Amino acid sequence: MQIGLKIQKLRKKYGLTQQELADRAELSKGFISQLERDQTSPSIATLMDILECLGTNLQDFFKEPREEKVVFRPEDIFEKEDEDNGNRIAWLIPHAQKNRMEPILLTLRPGGQTETDDPHEGEEFGHVLSGSVVLTIGETRHKLKKGDSFCFLATEPHQIANVSKHEAKVLWVSTPPSF
Repeated sequence: MQIGLKIQKLRKKYGLTQQELADRAELSKGFISQLERDQTSPSIATLMDILECLGTNLQDFFKEPREEKVVFRPEDIFEKEDEDNGNRIAWLIPHAQKNRMEPILLTLRPGGQTETDDPHEGEEFGHVLSGSVVLTIGETRHKLKKGDSFCFLATEPHQIANVSKHEAKVLWVSTPPSF
């Protein structure tokens, strides 16, 4: 890690000159210049003073950014077949339980359904990709067909069922994750 370069980036992020940072940390401009060019190394105490002036601390400064996976491919998908209920759930994003939302692809055979989902905090969103389904929220039933979407607060029990003679597919996103 190039400490000097990282300090320089932070300094510039906050619009400070080398002189302004030096004044705030009670150091010389020359020291800050040498530090940013990695020509000298600060003591831990001096580094802590500089980082405090830059609004951070040792732990955050040395934390390596974690590369976040953005693109997911078919080989990343995890599927579960539920023969009893006539459905297949495909988790499109691995380990989505750690995220704020959980997208799944739900495939329902004719007569298939999901388990009834108990009320919970958060929202549910879905889009019918093919076929037709019945969404039950509490005591209310909603018929949806290809191209229809739904969005609701998950404050009542809810379930999706395929009452047609053809397979149905629904892109379903839960927040927070619950599948």
